[in-house]
Amino acid sequence: MSEQTHGGGTGVRDARRVVVAGAGMAGVQTAVALREAGFAGAVTLIGAEPHQPYDRPPLSKAVLLGTAEGSAFDIDFDALGIELRLGCEVTGVRPEDHEVDTEAGPVAYEALVLATGAVPLALPGTEGVPGVHLLRTLDDAERLRPVLARRHEIVVVGAGWIGAEFATAARAAGCAVTVVEAADRPLAGSLPAEAAAPMARWYAEAGVRLLTGERVAAVEPGAVTLAGSGAGRRIAADAVVVGIGARPATDALAGSGIALGPDGAVLADAGLRASAPDVYAVGDCASYPSARYGRRLLVHHWDNALQGPRTVAAAITGGGAEPYDPVPYFWSEQFGRFVQYAGHHPAADTLLWRGDPWADTAWTALWLREGVLVAVLAVDRPRDVAQGRRLIAAGARPDPVRAADPAVPLKSATL
Repeated sequence: MSEQTHGGGTGVRDARRVVVAGAGMAGVQTAVALREAGFAGAVTLIGAEPHQPYDRPPLSKAVLLGTAEGSAFDIDFDALGIELRLGCEVTGVRPEDHEVDTEAGPVAYEALVLATGAVPLALPGTEGVPGVHLLRTLDDAERLRPVLARRHEIVVVGAGWIGAEFATAARAAGCAVTVVEAADRPLAGSLPAEAAAPMARWYAEAGVRLLTGERVAAVEPGAVTLAGSGAGRRIAADAVVVGIGARPATDALAGSGIALGPDGAVLADAGLRASAPDVYAVGDCASYPSARYGRRLLVHHWDNALQGPRTVAAAITGGGAEPYDPVPYFWSEQFGRFVQYAGHHPAADTLLWRGDPWADTAWTALWLREGVLVAVLAVDRPRDVAQGRRLIAAGARPDPVRAADPAVPLKSATL
């Protein structure tokens, strides 16, 4: 797959000031990667939240349950010469002036890295309704901690990754939990039915009531009213947690001329350059062309935010970055299981099982396209994912018989 590279200004070997918009994983790692790549100019990291930059995965686990006070990155920003401007939201970008607008005034740049992340989708009609929560930020987790501590009745809207992780934490805290999912199965937006359907039983095993094919019609004090097949049904809810997805946080780019896709993501090229000169985009806010999968990918996961910054830093410092095309990877801890996924399955034409997802506690699904391994999903089989990810990167062709035998190491099951 080919895609025209955006014409990007200096490139920017001679840049003296890099501004990074966004202080999550992607922004922080970009700032650190610049220093590791030998960039000696000024680096300014702008974050909308007032907190010291922190990692997000623990928010739905240890931070939410109160077993950890926070998840701040263990990075000495002063020692690295990285200027932090926290509690300072970027409100606009003016590429023609090489400036970003913030609540505290304009900030000039010679290279700009957009690492603004994503924002969770709100349940329509519930904005500002008391007792309705999102879980994306440290403040969100802090607001939810006392809810869990009081062992309330909780309704979770959405049986995706975040919904499952929150339901896991809420049950661990002793809450009564009902999960309402509009689709006919959990993880319907992420996995095909044959892989996601076996996961539905995990909810009941954990004492969570899962209602599929149901939508929320209204939230009122102490209850949620359903639509769809359960129209009019009321479910007790001291609190409602919404986990129905996220969108790229790119509202501040309105009027900037920076090209966005229909999903709202910055259209980055294979070097993670945006369409404006000297502007790059990384992490949850950007999509990129994948030659491996023949399509543009938007990956809202931690590993993408960790890997992309190295490509951006190499491009800014003139280090000759390779095209950005990693094997996507993510993981989730839910209901006592470690779930991992690597690759991209939608174009696959063959599914192989390593183990029985309906009978075994640990199992793996392999997706092939014309005999080539393109994706792997594993439940409590981390070696399969570690080996599978390398095989995907190498374009390996598994032997269907040996690959389906869970006793055979995946790395040894290729043609």
